[in-house]
Amino acid sequence: MPQSTGRRRALGAAIGALVLGLSLAPATAATPPSDGPEQYSAQQVAAPNSEIDKSENIDHVANLPKQAPFNTLDAYGTDIAFKQNIAYVGNYDGFVVYDIANPKKPRIITQVQCPGGQGDMSISGNLLFVSTDYPRSNNTCTSEETDAADPNGWEGMKVFDVSDPAKPRYVSAIATDCGSHTHTLVPDKAGEAVYLYVSSYGPKAEFPNCQPPHDKISIIKVPLANPAAPELINAPVLFPDGGNPGAPDGVSATTGCHDITAFPSKDLAAGACMGDGVLFDISDRENPRVINQVRDDENFAFWHSATFNNEGTKVIFTDELGGGGAATCNEATGPTRGANGIYDITGSGADSKLAFKSYYKIPRHQADTENCVAHNGSLIPVAGGDFMVQAWYQGGISVFDFTDSTKPQEIAYFDRSAFNPNELQLAGSWSAYYYNGHIYSSGIQEGLDVLDLRDKRTDSAKKVRYEEFNPQTQPVYQN
Repeated sequence: MPQSTGRRRALGAAIGALVLGLSLAPATAATPPSDGPEQYSAQQVAAPNSEIDKSENIDHVANLPKQAPFNTLDAYGTDIAFKQNIAYVGNYDGFVVYDIANPKKPRIITQVQCPGGQGDMSISGNLLFVSTDYPRSNNTCTSEETDAADPNGWEGMKVFDVSDPAKPRYVSAIATDCGSHTHTLVPDKAGEAVYLYVSSYGPKAEFPNCQPPHDKISIIKVPLANPAAPELINAPVLFPDGGNPGAPDGVSATTGCHDITAFPSKDLAAGACMGDGVLFDISDRENPRVINQVRDDENFAFWHSATFNNEGTKVIFTDELGGGGAATCNEATGPTRGANGIYDITGSGADSKLAFKSYYKIPRHQADTENCVAHNGSLIPVAGGDFMVQAWYQGGISVFDFTDSTKPQEIAYFDRSAFNPNELQLAGSWSAYYYNGHIYSSGIQEGLDVLDLRDKRTDSAKKVRYEEFNPQTQPVYQN
């Protein structure tokens, strides 16, 4: 969700999201690195009152609503990282650790209060990496909110040890310019460290730690044997000649990247960089190199995220028209704005190029009180075909087939009615990912949803098992 002010947006009155009847014992809240967490007095999310519309080939098997202290309107649920039977779900106020050994009965193991937004997640071994994108008074989990104009404000990456998932231990932190809106984990080729490609944006001359033009990303190296010593090793300028200058009709200027997806086995990465779509060569992990750059000033407003197919021959870019807070899945907006752009990769190596093929947008119009636009998703691991599951905020969750890049088609969906039918309030699925046989959705207000997709076109995916899964670090699957 793009926000260039470095401050969290306030929300209005609450109304609930649907809760299916699962009982839950209170979770134990963890408060690293010290106690005394912030007081949570914001209005809480009320009891749910929405209806579900879905295709026949998808079952809603579980929902765990947000729990205190994360059950407030401004404690947005965000991204997900997976390890074995654990899901780590980000939140603007910290993160939640779920046991998903039984997908029909997920349970909260613990919750970590550590405010700072967005709480973007990735995991490697016993290390959990968490983004902080709003200026704080220091790098602890008990810091206070400050302003981006504060020269002593802190934003960046935090590292936790989750060798005991019930007791995450704060290990280290490192600041990055303009904070860390998102980050992408890229393993080194020797297996001795991980790199974090940090995406951030929104510079202003009055922000001492976020100066324009900010046409770069930050690269952090974390030694696996010594995670207490992360190092900022490079901040490559991606657009030395300037990125997209933007336009008054809503096309975003490029002042950094929003999100990057890495395909380590192919030495490729795809960057969604506000006004530009980018293909990188990451064969040198510390010095990624832009090899192709594309724009779509007619239909794309804000290049948000990217997903490769399993062969590394296609990239899906998303457009977060309206910043994730607007109703753009309506008839007035149309089928090509706020959509996905599907690109084939032609050529190879340094000669690789992105060739536009088509748009994909959910085929159901949403109400004007529902924020809806293309957002985070992942491949469904099916050999011989290209299938993706994707979150659309209050547009719900869509599963589509893009085997033919020119004719993408939806094959399944799950959609709640408006969170608040009387006014637009931020809600819906932030991230929807396929992991070890089920779809897991992190709801901004709705908590954790688990879906079972039953379709002969995708059933073979149920056999694919990962020990670890970061959706923005794509593995190669076989089934």
